[in-house]
Amino acid sequence: MIAFIYGNLDSASIWVPRSVILFFLATSIAAPDFYQPALDSLYTSLRHSSVYTASTFETWWTVLVYAIVEPLYVYRFARNPHLRLANRHENGSNNTSSKPIPKMQRPKNRIFEGLTYITPLLLLDLTLIKKYGGVSTHEMALSGNYDPISLRKTINGTFLAPTLHNFTLSSPLQARRALPTAPPTSRELVFQLVASFFIYDTLFFGFHLILHHPFFAKVHSHHHNHQEIHPQITNKLDIFERLGLVLLANFSLNIIGSHVLTRTVFVVLFVWMLVDIHSGMDLPWGYDKILPEGWASGSKRHSVHHRVGNKYYEPFFNWWDDAYEWVCKRECKKVN
Repeated sequence: MIAFIYGNLDSASIWVPRSVILFFLATSIAAPDFYQPALDSLYTSLRHSSVYTASTFETWWTVLVYAIVEPLYVYRFARNPHLRLANRHENGSNNTSSKPIPKMQRPKNRIFEGLTYITPLLLLDLTLIKKYGGVSTHEMALSGNYDPISLRKTINGTFLAPTLHNFTLSSPLQARRALPTAPPTSRELVFQLVASFFIYDTLFFGFHLILHHPFFAKVHSHHHNHQEIHPQITNKLDIFERLGLVLLANFSLNIIGSHVLTRTVFVVLFVWMLVDIHSGMDLPWGYDKILPEGWASGSKRHSVHHRVGNKYYEPFFNWWDDAYEWVCKRECKKVN
């Protein structure tokens, strides 16, 4: 962690996280029994925790993870001008002279930003029944204050059919969420994470293209209104765009029936990668360096998108951007 904050990591050491991740992935898939006792113990503790079973847990978990990750990137951004992409773009990759640090907000000045993120999500948390993979409709109904006798008439088990909480004086809000009884295997956890990130990346690519249509330009312009991209730009979003981002992430997890523990891990990786692409730095241990060359967009590509605005719409990976660029070039050749 100290090395990350102060920036004394070199690109040659990238094989350290690569090796660790490859080992974990290989053993998680090939030998899930090795990890099962730990997953059983962890999930049993979480499932019996009133904090984890609260309907609002994922909203507060996301806020907590973001509140930890973003300041680490901000600190490194301020302390390592040689890593800032804006300096390299203007002065050349070998020039270490620094532009002034862009104006960033202190935590006390971001209360409204936090409220605009949290309020609509808490409203959904406290009014709609949570529907997770591996949870019976019986348990969903009980969590939503419905009588199990009339279960089939009152609730649909699919997340595509939202169900309001049964509001009564004794249960005025959707306070808890029904969870699966058993944890996932490490193999299921890995496959669900990979699939959900691929689905999200695909969906957001299309959503992002739409946001750059002139009709939605005003909505998305707030995110691009800055002198230099930096970590705090991650959450500089219009409320419509922020809700779209969250709902697409939820859809990507729900459509494959992801386990609730997968969702908890997903939030950590998702927030880290979002802040990373908006970091405005060329980090030696950025996720785009860890993944095979050409797979990930990373901060470099995303900073180009923020600078020019007409390319690199994909958030985390490169496949759809590359395909889109190929199609555009082909169409241009036909016109010419």
